[in-house]
Amino acid sequence: MEFVVLVLERFFNKAREDATRIMLHVHHHGVGECGIYTYEIAETKVTQVMDFARKHQHPLQCVMEKK
Repeated sequence: MEFVVLVLERFFNKAREDATRIMLHVHHHGVGECGIYTYEIAETKVTQVMDFARKHQHPLQCVMEKK
């Protein structure tokens, strides 16, 4: 859970309280929204998060969806 909060703070510029709220939502519902971005920015953030998770051997998944 702490890893997810770290990712939300680092890559999505969330405050600790917001990151914790989103993490708990993901924990209880399996999915959550980190933000709304242009396609290019969202694509970059997904790549950064997935690379970071892989580097730390964490099974975190991050995807982008059209809204």
